[in-house]
Amino acid sequence: MSDFSPGQRWISDGETELGLGTILTVDARAVTVLFTASQETRTYSARQAPLTRVVFGPGDCIDTADGDRLTVERIEERDGCVIYHGHTDDTASVSLSEAKLSDSMRFHQAQDRLLTGQVDRNDRFELRYRSLHHHQRIARSPALGLAGPRIDLIPHQLYIADEVSRRHAPRVLLADEVGLGKTIEAGLILHRLLLTGRASRALILVPASLTHQWLIELLRRFSLSVTLLDEAQSEAFDEDNPFDSGQCILASQEWLFANPQRQRQVESAQWDLLIVDEAHHLDWSPQAEGPGYACIERLSKRIAGLLLLTATPEQMGLESHFARLRLLDPDRYHDLERFREEESGYTAVAEAVEALERLPGEAADHDRLGAILDDSDSRALLETLLDAESDAAQQDSVRRQLREQLLDRHGTGRVMFRNSRRHVGGFPERHLHVASLAMPAVYADQFDELRQGNDHFAARLTAADLGTRDARLYPEATYRALHDAAVQSDTPWWRFDPRVEWLIGQLDTLGSRQKVLVIAHWRQTAVDLAEALRVRAGIQAPVFHEEMSLVERDRAAAAFADDDSGCQVLICSEIGSEGRNFQFCHHLVMFDLPWHPDLLEQRIGRLDRIGQLHPIDIHVPVIERSPSATLLRWYHDGLAAFEAPHAAGGDVLEAFGDALRESLDDDGLDGNGSLDSLIEETRTFNDARLAEREAGRNRLLEWNACRPERADAVINAVVEQDNDSALPRYVDQALDVFGVDSRDLGNGQMHLTPGSHMIDSLPGLAQGDEGFTVTYSRTRALARDDIQRLSWEHPLVTTVMERILDSSLGNTALALLKHPNIPGGRLMLELIFRTHCPAPRRLQLGRFLPDTGVRVLLDESGANLSDKVTFSGLSRNLQRVKKGVARELLKSRHDTLRELLKKGEQEAQRELPTLIERAQQEMREALDLELSRLRALARHNGAIRDDELQALNDERQALDVAIEGASLRLDAVRVIVTVDKDAR
Repeated sequence: MSDFSPGQRWISDGETELGLGTILTVDARAVTVLFTASQETRTYSARQAPLTRVVFGPGDCIDTADGDRLTVERIEERDGCVIYHGHTDDTASVSLSEAKLSDSMRFHQAQDRLLTGQVDRNDRFELRYRSLHHHQRIARSPALGLAGPRIDLIPHQLYIADEVSRRHAPRVLLADEVGLGKTIEAGLILHRLLLTGRASRALILVPASLTHQWLIELLRRFSLSVTLLDEAQSEAFDEDNPFDSGQCILASQEWLFANPQRQRQVESAQWDLLIVDEAHHLDWSPQAEGPGYACIERLSKRIAGLLLLTATPEQMGLESHFARLRLLDPDRYHDLERFREEESGYTAVAEAVEALERLPGEAADHDRLGAILDDSDSRALLETLLDAESDAAQQDSVRRQLREQLLDRHGTGRVMFRNSRRHVGGFPERHLHVASLAMPAVYADQFDELRQGNDHFAARLTAADLGTRDARLYPEATYRALHDAAVQSDTPWWRFDPRVEWLIGQLDTLGSRQKVLVIAHWRQTAVDLAEALRVRAGIQAPVFHEEMSLVERDRAAAAFADDDSGCQVLICSEIGSEGRNFQFCHHLVMFDLPWHPDLLEQRIGRLDRIGQLHPIDIHVPVIERSPSATLLRWYHDGLAAFEAPHAAGGDVLEAFGDALRESLDDDGLDGNGSLDSLIEETRTFNDARLAEREAGRNRLLEWNACRPERADAVINAVVEQDNDSALPRYVDQALDVFGVDSRDLGNGQMHLTPGSHMIDSLPGLAQGDEGFTVTYSRTRALARDDIQRLSWEHPLVTTVMERILDSSLGNTALALLKHPNIPGGRLMLELIFRTHCPAPRRLQLGRFLPDTGVRVLLDESGANLSDKVTFSGLSRNLQRVKKGVARELLKSRHDTLRELLKKGEQEAQRELPTLIERAQQEMREALDLELSRLRALARHNGAIRDDELQALNDERQALDVAIEGASLRLDAVRVIVTVDKDAR
């Protein structure tokens, strides 16, 4: 059946994409083939045509031109053509001429490609096998989704990301103190959810000033491509919904909250996760809610997952904090007064946790625990702990279980994560430097007018939208308001304000190599300051304020960050105290003071962050006998606000705000008795409130926000992947197969560029691209923003794996084996089977049964050599063979190959029950334990939602069914022909 005859079906060896061809004409010199599916005709030399005859055998499934599927039972030859006899899916008997085969048949499956003579290079076969092996291994790793991002391995961040991303539709408040990495935590959660398939689409809403920072952080740290949406881009979509334009959409809160049309569009789109940064800006009260809060509330009811980020959850008081929790779970947090009562009981829980550490302890400790542990399982554990015959190991285990139960079942730890700097540790000291400056006459007159309550004066301030409190704290703003009203002369305020002259002197003293961040409350003050530095001292200072475009803000921040040619100073309005990170700088100038203690902490937190290497120098120029001097004393002596973060600042201001406003008229340097009393009362109240919180909720939150054992386990898993020596070997082989050029740059770095024969474009490596520099070192990648870090989760590596495993690349091969103990002419068949288990990505089946390879190696007699000859050992001794020779060898051994393929499938099927049983056992152990835990937790803590329990139970059942239905399919096959040792 090897001679050409009209009507026969052949494929082109060099152009398999043409599909199945039909012989049209043949003579002594040429053969003409019609490839109907691709509408192409080719004419070849009859003696050396690069064609392979397509003949199927019994058991093969083939597609007919009529769209049916035929299972071949036997074949016969008539006039040079093949007639297939078999049955269709409905068991009807059919006889089919090969001319009636489907023209669009593609030979992707390994067996079809092998039997039609299509073989790949051995290195491609080996890469395919290793891709399957590593894909299986990484899918089961506890570090999956957390090992790839370019981050420092900080325990509390990785613990929170691991804990939250494991949940069904996580809904949590990330409330770590300023500088502890809430953005990184949110990015880690998002990255893992996307990578594992638990989320497909995400909406990220942030203040306008932070959109570009989020965009860059998600790309640089997490390799996530995000679509930044604004009004101009949205208008380009005409009638289409712009929120359907990408997997991850990033947008400004201000833009969305002010645009009802865009709100309707965003609510009609499908989302799995909503992330809201700086969530404390969402206004809510029992009487009314702001437009921003209303928008997020509507979205939160439609979107299963919700992450709220704020470093100051109680900036607007306990009511504001309750409002955030209400968004996360309105059923659980529906009554503000009940929430207040619940918080008062946290002290007893914290005392019970501490009592555990003292057991057997005193009778009072037993009573504390007995009052909290009210179920039989917990009481049984307590009895074990108190049993004198229990050994130390048993007691430690029980104590740990009880501690976990107490933290799980009480408090807001399930929905809120808050780490404090004190708890995390490792932060630099803060040094306050106060400069007392003389009061200029113009300001003295303004303060006198304010104290006297001049109605005409107050009317001008009201017209300028400047309240009395702001007029007192920001005299330059008052001067501007009066100047605009043509009351003052044309002299700008910065000509006589002593703080300006002090700032110029301070910059000169520090020197140009010292970066200085200046924050002022008002936008116009920041703009005026930049002008003052330029005019009075020739200093070019970029400005950062809310009315600048995003590009302008980024340009200003970049100019400040540049070490070599960057500016010494950056001047920010109050907006500069939120979101942006300037930890490369350690000098902060507060040109004025904010009214709220949380805003003061946010300012300091721009510098005092993880990664800061120097003590923070806080410079405050204050005008003597001014309201700002009073506020400074209150902050410093009453709250100790400059020394360390103040967790109760919002409560203190709520309690003493009115008295503080009245004291702004007192001069703060004369030892005024009323101010001294206010400061003393503030200190007493602050200490008491801190002690109350430390005794209750804060302690529970800190214990629950990072479980050291879990955090260490995650870090160890990440480090294990970081040190995986298999990754560089795999990448080197993949680059060679895909045709990517690499150049060693030294110091563990290499530059990748598209090769001239690159198989297909890869992320960052399309033809014409300049390529990029990579390293395997986490440390080097963190030190150099321009270097990408290669990991098993990098888009280049994941794309290579997907391209290989989702295609026919390398699924057939033929090689020669020379071995002194094996005579020539023998045949061996190496088959790689792969588990097939269709299931929705959201089930994350790979945790228990990822695509798993089963290798079977048979000799010509059908004996199974898999356990005797390893894949690597065999591959090292194989030699390549020319494709023409390979095809002839395959043609000559078709019958033997078919028998061995059947035998190999039988051998592989023996492994399947073991794989299924192991996967089901692992799944049941993991999910049954979590279900049991959540059910027990739900009896004590209303933060466990019914839908969360139901979703987990449904997930368990769906996984059980999916795993039970797993099957094996042939993924790749290699024919190995032995040759004599002396053969050439």
